[in-house]
Amino acid sequence: MKALLNLGKSDVSIVGIYGMGGMGKTTIAKAVFNQISDGFEGSCCLLNIKEISEQPNGLVDLQKRLLFDILKLKNLKIGNVDRGINLIKERLRHKRVLVVLDDVDDLKQVYSLVGNLEWLGSRSRVIVTTRDEHLLTELGVHGKYKVEELNCEESLQLFSWYAFRLAHPIEDYLELSIGVVSYVGGLPLALEVLGSYLSGRNIIEWKSALEKLQKIPHHRVQKILRISFDSLDDDTLKNIFLDIACFFIGMDKEYASKILNGCGFFPNININILIQRSLVTINDKNELRMHDMIRDMGREIVREKSPNDPGLRSRLWFHEDVLNVLNKHMGSEAVEGLILNLPVLDDVHLKTKAFEKMKNLRLLQINNVYLTGCFELLSKELKWLCWHKCPLKFLPQNFHLESLVVLDMQRSNVKQVWKEIKILNKLEVLNLSNSKYLTKSPNFSRAPHLKTLVLKGCSSLVKVHESIGHVGRLVLLNLEGCKNLRNLPNSISNLKSLETLNLFGCLKLDELPEELGNMTALSEFFADKTAIKKLPSSFGLLKNLKIVSLSGCKGQSSKSWLSRFSSWMSPKSSNAINLLPASFSSLCSLRKLNLSDCNLSEGGIPIDLGCLSSLQELELSRNNFHTLPHCISQLPKLSTLRLNHCASLQSISELPTNLNSLHADGCTSMERLSILSNMKSSPYLFLTHCHRLVEIQGLDSLESTPTIHMEGCYNLGNDLRKSLLQCLFKGDELFAILLPGSEIPNWFSHQRIGSPISFHVPTHSDGAIQGLLVCVVYAANKEANMLTTAPFVIIKNKTRGHQDTFRPTFYASPVTREVHSCVCRIPLKRYKFEMVSGEEIEVTIIVGEAFEMKKCGVHLLVDEPDVLVEYGSIVQHVDSDTTSASDGTMVCVKRGRKDNEAGSSGDNETGSSDDWPIEEKSPKRSRMESEAQG
Repeated sequence: MKALLNLGKSDVSIVGIYGMGGMGKTTIAKAVFNQISDGFEGSCCLLNIKEISEQPNGLVDLQKRLLFDILKLKNLKIGNVDRGINLIKERLRHKRVLVVLDDVDDLKQVYSLVGNLEWLGSRSRVIVTTRDEHLLTELGVHGKYKVEELNCEESLQLFSWYAFRLAHPIEDYLELSIGVVSYVGGLPLALEVLGSYLSGRNIIEWKSALEKLQKIPHHRVQKILRISFDSLDDDTLKNIFLDIACFFIGMDKEYASKILNGCGFFPNININILIQRSLVTINDKNELRMHDMIRDMGREIVREKSPNDPGLRSRLWFHEDVLNVLNKHMGSEAVEGLILNLPVLDDVHLKTKAFEKMKNLRLLQINNVYLTGCFELLSKELKWLCWHKCPLKFLPQNFHLESLVVLDMQRSNVKQVWKEIKILNKLEVLNLSNSKYLTKSPNFSRAPHLKTLVLKGCSSLVKVHESIGHVGRLVLLNLEGCKNLRNLPNSISNLKSLETLNLFGCLKLDELPEELGNMTALSEFFADKTAIKKLPSSFGLLKNLKIVSLSGCKGQSSKSWLSRFSSWMSPKSSNAINLLPASFSSLCSLRKLNLSDCNLSEGGIPIDLGCLSSLQELELSRNNFHTLPHCISQLPKLSTLRLNHCASLQSISELPTNLNSLHADGCTSMERLSILSNMKSSPYLFLTHCHRLVEIQGLDSLESTPTIHMEGCYNLGNDLRKSLLQCLFKGDELFAILLPGSEIPNWFSHQRIGSPISFHVPTHSDGAIQGLLVCVVYAANKEANMLTTAPFVIIKNKTRGHQDTFRPTFYASPVTREVHSCVCRIPLKRYKFEMVSGEEIEVTIIVGEAFEMKKCGVHLLVDEPDVLVEYGSIVQHVDSDTTSASDGTMVCVKRGRKDNEAGSSGDNETGSSDDWPIEEKSPKRSRMESEAQG
C-alpha cells in the first residue's frame, strides 16, 4: 500500500483498496492511516460511508466531520451538500491532507467529500475502500490494492486469538479448529466472529455449532456479506448471483452464460459486474468460482424465504430437501431451479407428477434418476435440462422442450433422441456424449440456433443426419471416438460458421466430403487415428485454419495426401503458381501442425513446409525419416519442434532461429545435434534415451544456459560432458543438475554424511564469493513419484542471524531406488546474500519424506583465479578418465526461485569420488521461473 501511495510524489493521488466484504479492507486502511497521518497537515478517516450516506443528511454530516477533523472547526453550519462542497474546495485547496473514505459504493459519495483532486493541496493522498472494483476504475484511481484471503497458517492464528486467546489452538481442539478454518476460507471477519462465538465452549458444542454452520451461516457474518447482495442494482443481477451460488459454481463460464442468457439475465455484462463487486471469480480454466462464505450467503437468502417449507423456495440444491419435495409432491410455482445429482449406485425412481406444480421451473438437473409418467407435466419454461444416465430410449413427444437452451444427456440410454421432428428454436447446446446405444443423430431441421453439438464417445453411431447442413450457426461439432461412423453427409460442407471439427478416433471414417473447403470459418481440424486416405482438394481453401492434427493417419498412401498438402503450401514451379487459386495461400495462417505417426519416410516430409510462415508448433514424432529437410529451418515463427521416437533419425541440424523447445526423446539412432549460435534464446532440449548421442554442436556458443534433459544418453563425448558441467560456472541464475551416481566429486570443499553442513568463510575471500555449489546424494523410496518435491536448500549466516531458502525447480525427480546426485548452483551475489571472511555458514538440504539422503557437499564459487585453484578446478575433473558412466548420463539445467523458510543445523564430515556423471526425466512443462522474495 505504501508503494502505491508513493508519498514522495508532489501531485495529489487517490488509491483504492477493494475486495469482498469481511476481507479486512477497513483494517488495512486504518493501519496505513495511523502509520502515515503524522506526515500531513491534516487528516481524516471517514468510516462506514455507505451506511451513513443513506441516512437523512448523511453526506452533510460526513462533510462536517471531514472539515472538523482537518481544520478543527466546531459548530460549522452546512445547509446542504452543495454548500459543503464549496467549503471543502475553499478551505482544503492549499493543505496537504490525508483522507480515508471507507466503504464507498457510489461515486457521488466521493465527489461530495473530495471532488476532483484539484480540491486538495499538493502531495495530498486519498484512500478509498470499496467492494466494487469498477467504481475505482470510474474514479480513475492511481493504484488499486486487492485484499486477498489469509493463508491457512494466518487463518489458524487469527482464529486462535479469538477462540483461545492464544496464537495456536489448544491440542484437543486442533482438528476442529482446522475444520473451521477450512470452512471459512481465509475470511478475517468470519474467523473473528466464529472464534468469539466458539470461545469457552466444549467440544460437543463445537461439533454441533459446526454442523449448524454448514446449513445456516452465522447471523453476523451473513449480515455483513449480504450488504453486497442488497446493493446489486436490479433483479437480473440478483438472479444470476443466486443461480451461480446454488447451481453453477465450477461450471464453464461460456456454458453457464448460454443458459443464463436464455433466462433473460444478460450474463455478458452481469457476470462481469459480479466479478467487479468481488462476488464471483473466474479461474484459469474459465470456470465460475465463488468464495464458500459468499456461496452460503446466497443460499441462505434463498432458504430464509421459506425456512420450514423447501417447496416454497426459489431454488433447491440440497439433496435431502429435493428428495423430500419430490417424494411428497411439495413443489410450487416459486421453484425456479432444482438439482439432484445422485451417485450412480443409488436407485431413485420419481414420478413426473412431482413437478406438476413447478410451472416456473427454468433449471433442472436430475442425474442418475429414473423418471416415469406423463412428461407433459414438466414445466414449459425449462431452459436447462441436465439428465446424465437418462434411462429412456427416446424423449417422449409430449415433453415440452421448445424453450430449452441446453440439453445435456451424457451417458444416456437413448437410441434415438426423438422419434418425430421436434421444434427446438432456442436450443444452442446438445450434448449426448458417451450415449453408447445411439445409432443415428437426430433430425436438426427445427433446431436452427444450435451452436454446439457433442456426440463424443457415441460408439454405435453410424450416421449423422443430412439435416446437419441446415444448422448454419453451428460452431463446434465433436464426433471424437465415434468408432463406427463411416462417413459424413455432404451437407456438412454448408456449415459456414463451424470453427471446430473433431473427428479424433473415428476409426472407420475413410473419406471427407470433397467440398469441405467451403467451411470458411473452420480454424481447428482434428482427424487423428482415422482411416482417411486423402484430404479433399478443397482443403487448401480453409483460409482461417490454425490447427491441423492428423496423427496416426496412415491410410493407403499417406505420402500422397502429404504431397497434396505440400502443393497447397507452395507450387513446385513458377508456372504452376498461376494455376492455383489464391485461397490456397491461406494455409499460411496455420499455427499448429501434427503429422506424428503418419508413416513418413525419407522425402515424405513436404520440402515446401517452410512456406507456413505462421507455424509455431510442428509435431513429427514416431516417423521413419533419417534426416530433417532444410525447409524446417526456414519456419520463421516455429517455437516448438517434436521429433520423439523417430528411431531412424540420425542427426538434427539447421534449427529455426526462434525455436524455444526441441523434443527428441527416444531418437535411438541420433548421433549429433547442431544448435545455431544465432538462436534468439537458449532452447529447452529434451533428448532422453538418445543412446547414440555423442555431440551437441554449438552448445558453448549460446549466451545463456539451456535447459537439457538427457536421461539414458550413454555415449556422450568428453567435449560434451565438459560443456555440460561447465554450465555450473556459466551465468548468474539459480539452476540445478540431476545426475545418476552415488559419490560427490572430490573437489567439493565441504562434505558430510547427512545434513546440515557448517563451515567458516575462508580468509582473503571478501567480495570474491559469487555463490555456492551444493551437491546432495539421495535415492527415492517406494513412495516417490514424478510429482514429488525436489530438494531445496536453506543457507544460514549464523554470525549475522540471517537465512534464505533457495528452490531449484524440477518437474521430475528420481522415482526409482537408484542413487542420484543433485548439484545446485546458488548465485548468492545475485540474491544479495552476503558472507565475509570468518563468518559461520550453515547449509541445510531438505529432500523430503519421499527420498533418503546419503551424503551432501558444498563448494564455494569465487571469481578470483587463485582462490578458484584453492578449491579445485571443474575442468580438471571433467577431463579425467573417470567421468564416463556405464549407467547413463542425464542432465537437467533448471532455473528456480529463492524465498525465506526455516532451516536446521549440523557438522562436517567428508567422503568423495571423482566418478561423477549427470540427469533428469523430461517433463511436459519445463519453463522455470526465478524469483526472489523476502
